[in-house]
Amino acid sequence: MSDAPGDRAAHTYGKAYRDIVRALNGDLAAAPDQVAFPRSEQDVIDILDWAAGADAAVVPYGAGSSVVGGVEYRAGRHNAVVSLDLSGLDRVLETDRVSRAARIQAGALGPALEAQLRPHGLTLRHFPQSFEFSTLGGWLATRAGGHYATLHTHIDDLVESLRVVTPVGVSQSMRLPGSGAGPSPDRLFLGSEGTLGVITEAWMRLQDRPRHKASATVRFDDFRTATDAVRAIAQSGLNPANCRLLDPGEAAVSGVAHDGTSILVLGVESAHAPVDDRLAELVALARDHGGTPAPSSPGAADSAAGTWRSAFLRMPYVRDALTRMSVISETFETACTWDRVPGLYETVRQELGAVVEKVTGSTGLINCRFTHVYPDGAAPYFTVIAPGRRGDEVAMWDEIKAAAMQILGDHGATVTHHHAVGRDHRPGYDRQRPAPFALALRAAKDALDPAGILNPGVLLDPPGE
Repeated sequence: MSDAPGDRAAHTYGKAYRDIVRALNGDLAAAPDQVAFPRSEQDVIDILDWAAGADAAVVPYGAGSSVVGGVEYRAGRHNAVVSLDLSGLDRVLETDRVSRAARIQAGALGPALEAQLRPHGLTLRHFPQSFEFSTLGGWLATRAGGHYATLHTHIDDLVESLRVVTPVGVSQSMRLPGSGAGPSPDRLFLGSEGTLGVITEAWMRLQDRPRHKASATVRFDDFRTATDAVRAIAQSGLNPANCRLLDPGEAAVSGVAHDGTSILVLGVESAHAPVDDRLAELVALARDHGGTPAPSSPGAADSAAGTWRSAFLRMPYVRDALTRMSVISETFETACTWDRVPGLYETVRQELGAVVEKVTGSTGLINCRFTHVYPDGAAPYFTVIAPGRRGDEVAMWDEIKAAAMQILGDHGATVTHHHAVGRDHRPGYDRQRPAPFALALRAAKDALDPAGILNPGVLLDPPGE
């Protein structure tokens, strides 16, 4: 345990806009009382046993990349708050090359995890934007989405089994390639955000490292036409690794295009065979739906794709720089079926745009890109940029965020596709989930965490509230 000011400050917030603003202003009122650094699963068990007796809240902490208030204690009724930092559990414990799987501790950061798999010629192939600063346990607890746009988009798809420490015992599911034996125990803990137990390790499905890669970009005169093209690609079964559609605003901000066109960035890869023919099929589909492929001269397509990739990796750093200038700069993501995508896109831009103008007094930028696509729908990711007023940034964003959540719910879109619920998305999540499921989740919480110490306020209200 540590009560050093530096440790407590570092574990106060995640990386949401409102977190960055408060941290820059020196507002650390929500800092935990202690930070625990377990080095073994037994340490985790001992900490939970102590916390239950002391009525101390325990907030599991991977690397603090949450952008939805997932690691900030707000309940206010416990005797103390402990941030449970799992960074000491960071090893790949076993590798099964025959089954192409590995047993990995939950505190392993993305780069460390991949470095340990590389000598085996394997990869988890899960690369969220926060890859450098997030952990396997965090990905599992939040049902994180990776960089790949189709097929295995979420960490859920890569789980073979989970090991979870709960206040009433350890849950260890069987290693299986698939099972129809009742409700899945793994699904209970995936997305539970540290409210039902602490994920300590998992057997994860791996892939051979890709050796063949190719990319291309396609321009569209309007976003609706581009959306139709992406739908055709998503339903083609060609499963591109990258299928990012940028609307004109997003293309301009990313430096990919400044002429009012929408840009589709396509990428394919394989560990086993060349991919040029598959890329050609994808480009042909886009062309058939009104797209204009970029010139095929050496490096031309890769240059545009590389520009987007560089902008994608820089975005969090640019956001933090803008925050220092009191600029409202945040994102929210969602998903809906294809029949609703065009209407949702226009509604968000118009209705949220009106809210942004009302709150800030200025016309803001609302840009969009598709991060993931499926045969039955897409995951639009919106960026909001607007001038803020120094001292009022958090309140201004809270009002804009609430309006965004309401618009999504009103139009049949999820409150989050891959950023989790945390505390910031709770109102939208409460409206989205079915009432019987909410009862079952509450019953599971009461059974697994009878003292109500695990991450109170996330997914469910603390007991008595």
